[in-house]
Amino acid sequence: MNRAESSEIGNYLQSLGLEQVRTAREADMVILNTCVVRQNAEDKVIGMLGYLKGIKREKPDMRIALTGCFIDSDISQLKTQYPYVNHFFKPGDRINFEDWMCSEAIDSSMRNLNVTIHSTAPVSGYIPIIQGCNNYCSYCIVPYRRGPERSRPPDEILNQAAELVANGAREIVLLGQNVNAYGKDLDPSTDLASLLHQLNELRGLIRIRFLTNHPKDMNHELIKAMLSLNKVCHHICLPLQAGDDQILKSMNRHYTLDDYRSLVNRILDSIPDIALSTDIIVGFPGESESQYFNTYKAIADIHFDVVHVAAYSPRTGTFASKYLPDDVPYDIKLQRLHDIEDLQTTILSKINQKQIGDTVEILVEGKKSLKWYGRTNSDKLVFFTDPSDHKGKIVKVNVESASPWALQGTPVS
Repeated sequence: MNRAESSEIGNYLQSLGLEQVRTAREADMVILNTCVVRQNAEDKVIGMLGYLKGIKREKPDMRIALTGCFIDSDISQLKTQYPYVNHFFKPGDRINFEDWMCSEAIDSSMRNLNVTIHSTAPVSGYIPIIQGCNNYCSYCIVPYRRGPERSRPPDEILNQAAELVANGAREIVLLGQNVNAYGKDLDPSTDLASLLHQLNELRGLIRIRFLTNHPKDMNHELIKAMLSLNKVCHHICLPLQAGDDQILKSMNRHYTLDDYRSLVNRILDSIPDIALSTDIIVGFPGESESQYFNTYKAIADIHFDVVHVAAYSPRTGTFASKYLPDDVPYDIKLQRLHDIEDLQTTILSKINQKQIGDTVEILVEGKKSLKWYGRTNSDKLVFFTDPSDHKGKIVKVNVESASPWALQGTPVS
């Protein structure tokens, strides 16, 4: 989501005639787009703000704008705490940012600025389709920073997708904190399955992905759309968060482990080649060794293709931070995190080894260290070497070797 919003801001600034530079030290303007989902992310934001403060002492005319989930409801306090930041705006509030840019443009020193910001690569285009979340998981800051769910009208999304494809995108990634809740709040209401059907008709578009999903909103119509639409990838991000029912209840996740397993089985029955990724939190308040083991066992049983695991860190303002003591020692959290990472490495090694000898289709995204890279329909990263220009093209690759994290092969002539 932050990458998509950064890309939109970057494209807007470039439309004004500003140019991207490599580093903040070279820039006349820096837009810092922030994440505070976990403590280490917030620590990085604070560290970067300190770094920018030092640069601004040397370059007092440099403008700094701050956005993303670091922005809470008390902007006045942020202004007091970070007086060297010129502007604060809430995530996704592009109108506020553009109004500020218009006012800044009056200042002659703002003409012909350089800007440091990263734009999305053209092969894969990101489109936020729903902002905010209504679930209020007890550990999560998102509803407090991004507000309730607000879906964009389908026509607006389709127009943006058409523009991205016209500019070279071959894959569209639909984004939302709870993407499969899309459309419920619109009048008339719609859903993600309907949007996928419309996007599937877009000429020039090769692939469609979407993330991230809540298990309670994964319905039959969406599963059926994934099966029947040729451009929708067979890959789904379905956060489990924990494999113990009591911990899931404390997290306010609205399902049990049996509910989740039943959903996974329904998906696999319809789409046997589906690739599943998930999110896991270890060390949640009150998590005993046996409750943690229930999570470990669930991962071992389900065999996810990707597991994003994080150690719990309290987010100020959430239910958990107010009412659930952070009572799992940090070293135990870290050990549990590493154990799950080791388990997932073993699982992935077995999954990927099975693909040696297969021929896979990848959409080539670019080059790294002289090797082309891209992803399969199931989101497997694949590398190959070839002198031709393959960016943005579908290439068939014979898989010759595999690690837990990527496949290597030779293109089929």
